[in-house]
Amino acid sequence: MLQPVTLGLLAAFVGFSSSFAVVLAGFAAMGATPAQAASGLVVLCLLMGGLGLAFSVWWRMPISIAWSTPGAALLASSAMPEGGFPAAVGAFLVASALVVAAGLWRPFAQAVERIPAPLAAAMLAGVLLDLCLAPVRAVGEIPWLALPVVLAWAVMLRLNRLWAVPVAVLVAVAVLLLGPGLPGASGFTPPVLEFVWPRLEWGTLAGIALPLFLVTMASQNLPGLAVLHANGYRPGVRPIFVATGLGSFAGGFAGGQLVNLAAITAALCAGPESHPDPRRRWVAGAVASAGYLGFAVLSGMAAVIVAAAPPLLIQAVAGLALLGSLAGALATALARESARVPAITTFVVSASGLTVGGVGAAFWGLVAGGALWWMLRPRD
Repeated sequence: MLQPVTLGLLAAFVGFSSSFAVVLAGFAAMGATPAQAASGLVVLCLLMGGLGLAFSVWWRMPISIAWSTPGAALLASSAMPEGGFPAAVGAFLVASALVVAAGLWRPFAQAVERIPAPLAAAMLAGVLLDLCLAPVRAVGEIPWLALPVVLAWAVMLRLNRLWAVPVAVLVAVAVLLLGPGLPGASGFTPPVLEFVWPRLEWGTLAGIALPLFLVTMASQNLPGLAVLHANGYRPGVRPIFVATGLGSFAGGFAGGQLVNLAAITAALCAGPESHPDPRRRWVAGAVASAGYLGFAVLSGMAAVIVAAAPPLLIQAVAGLALLGSLAGALATALARESARVPAITTFVVSASGLTVGGVGAAFWGLVAGGALWWMLRPRD
């Protein structure tokens, strides 16, 4: 029983440390105050832990729930909406409602699944590009802070790829603590939830809510299901979508964005490394979920450190964490020669930062690529 417990703890640590900087960068880009960002991080950890633990114990399957890292990258790469963070929270709520609809109404989920995979991957790649350039910009502008982080990440890629981003996070914290200090980082308080009254803005709904829903479904929920299926687990799709959607909706009022099925941590918990017997691997999912509940206590401290650090350094750590996702998205987008022109169009427009009528580039990238996909489709 020690093996799944150890893997579960490792999955929780990797899941939190490898991407919490992305989540906080997304909240900051949306105009959240440090207190609101900390609240959002706390509620996401509570949802990930509570839902994952419930599913794992009830179904005796290694079900891992995670925050939407691609969704956080989308937020971090977007301009602050008109109406600030309350408008972003309104978008979170609408995206959550769409996840519930995908669970309750199968034709809606099927329509999402019919979005061409190259276009969905290209949109994600376009969203990730700017953040993945942050390590390069950081090395140029703050080399005394960024170089140790990048070098530690590169060395750990060679030694143990799984630990590359967590070690980069630890080095970033060490560099900050050993440097001029973290102003405002003293006097840590227990994590608290802060209510945010949402605002509904058309531009934010089209430019953030819809792309957030699409990247969460295409880049998290569907791959998460694929990982579970590959390891012989067939959980109920409808309960997962409805529960994560309703949980995200409730958490949105405390500043949280979406939670969804995990992919990377699911592979850790559901694979043979967790336990030779597939019937025992649910323990890894339950332990990982309990670990996220523990990280909720540390979320306030993490948010304070990130808020006091140079923003470019945090973006650099987030960019390092997302390089693998960018590579995978580009590989999927460009794998089919017949789809390359629509896919690269989606990528270029999504990465452009274009805003029309208050609607962001991710939406227009999908529109432009979809139009070309339809125009260039084979004629019968």
